[in-house]
Amino acid sequence: MDTSESNARPRAQDPEPGPPQPRGRRRWAMDTRPLRRPAYRRLWSSTIVTAVGSQLTAVAVPKQVYDITGSSAWVGAASLAGLLPLIVFALWGGAIADSMDRRKLLLITNSGIAVTSLLFWAQAAAGLGSVAVLMVLLALQQAFWGLNAPARSASVARLVPADELPAANALGSTVMQTGQIAGPLLAGALIPVIGLAELYLIDAVALCVTVWAVYRLPALPPLTAVKAGSAGLRGILEGFRYISGHAVLLLSFLADIVAMVLGMPRALFPQFAAETFAAPYGEGLALGLLFAAIPLGAVAGGLFSGTFSRARRHGWMVIGSVVVWGLAVTGFGLSGGLWLAVAFLALAGLADMVSMVFRGAILLSAATDEMRGRMQGVFTVVVAGGPRLADVLHGAAGSAYGPRTAVAGGGILVVVVMLALAAAMPALRRYRV
Repeated sequence: MDTSESNARPRAQDPEPGPPQPRGRRRWAMDTRPLRRPAYRRLWSSTIVTAVGSQLTAVAVPKQVYDITGSSAWVGAASLAGLLPLIVFALWGGAIADSMDRRKLLLITNSGIAVTSLLFWAQAAAGLGSVAVLMVLLALQQAFWGLNAPARSASVARLVPADELPAANALGSTVMQTGQIAGPLLAGALIPVIGLAELYLIDAVALCVTVWAVYRLPALPPLTAVKAGSAGLRGILEGFRYISGHAVLLLSFLADIVAMVLGMPRALFPQFAAETFAAPYGEGLALGLLFAAIPLGAVAGGLFSGTFSRARRHGWMVIGSVVVWGLAVTGFGLSGGLWLAVAFLALAGLADMVSMVFRGAILLSAATDEMRGRMQGVFTVVVAGGPRLADVLHGAAGSAYGPRTAVAGGGILVVVVMLALAAAMPALRRYRV
């Protein structure tokens, strides 16, 4: 690396708002204002590549585990092997992101993820056939991802002005949701043609593009003096104390927990596909449509983000979108036909996109820069853990009361609890930018 160029690299500061939008622009289409910012454009462009590449690995790992063991139980165990490292390192990564140059942390962690993908490829190409090796590599990969995610999300607030944060979050979320649709489809098409090992190799090559894009970002050092111990346990605990002292931040996390834990019905999709929607389309098609509906709705929300990204009452946008999510989930639970069920799930996905956009904007705008990494670390844990808790809760409720009652009841609970929180704690209702 040219050290003179590195030393001369400009440092990113909170950017100034851009020029007003020209008259006559169609305001319903995707809000692309943040893409005028070169630094954000580089970060976003890298996400396009890795959103698909990471899904190739996400498909390849459980497929390889199942090929080795022939057991779905081992597939589930492998998934859990990555959850604990993700939680621990996301919390720690948030504290580290607040105490060092976030660009450097992104370079280190993206490089680590790329090396892990190469190791995945090496073990598959060598034909090791070891579930233990796969679980260790998965845990390592999720640890790097836990360190990476808070720094990446917290950096956005240094690359775009506050009024463009919803648009930036919508752009990023749309890419990730699209990757969740295109990645598995591409993996399914490629495995019979090129084999399993090469999926890992494609992901590793894609991550090299990400590393290059991050290298071209400006430096993102802390804006204030770093306190001793801020990158350790003390810093993590300070982050939780900060959340407890800021009601709007606490409520933004609670809103996501309420929506996901009480209202995410994916654990019951197989039962719905087999018992309710199998005729006349077949169980396989029904299951695929149910799983695809929520991300498809989210992508549609991103493509039309201009309809909501300029809203200034961020708190009401979160409250309203969570309520719509709950109502849509209730509608899905009561649906008698497959296409009506898919429509309700797509509406839920759109509402989830709006909620995610404005919850992310609140975390970035309401928190100071020295706390943004830790807020994003907690956000990563909530996003990763909520749906998994929902799987347990809905699976048990579905077995006890039937899938319709479990899903519709969960959706109603989302609406009731969210409105109760909004009524009891006005901080979220009053928050605006």
